[in-house]
Amino acid sequence: VFALIVFSCLLGDGYTSKSEYPELFCVFNHNEDACRYGIGIGVLAFLACIFFFMVDVYFPQISNTTDRKYLVLADLSFSGLWTFLWFIGFCFLTNQWSWTRDEDVYFGADSARAAITFSFFSIFSW
Repeated sequence: VFALIVFSCLLGDGYTSKSEYPELFCVFNHNEDACRYGIGIGVLAFLACIFFFMVDVYFPQISNTTDRKYLVLADLSFSGLWTFLWFIGFCFLTNQWSWTRDEDVYFGADSARAAITFSFFSIFSW
């Protein structure tokens, strides 16, 4: 759920434009990489959650203990990696938000703060 909130906030209000310039830019200090990272990690985390949920549904039907062991290790490894990536994302988004000037953000500030907050919560949930 946190991944869904992060990437939907960034897709919905993560990009804005000025009245004199029609092109969109990322609200995080005009850094496109910050928005792309948040969206990318959120989408991949959401898809991974769906995959691991399906694995959990079919897990009792897997009789081979070796396959079960590899699935559990894959889940554990992926969760550890994703915890680290969410930590990096939280630090990156927070850093870019601290350098953002107030006059550059007309709307989308709440969505940017929500993306930062839920990327922090994602560290502990993964």
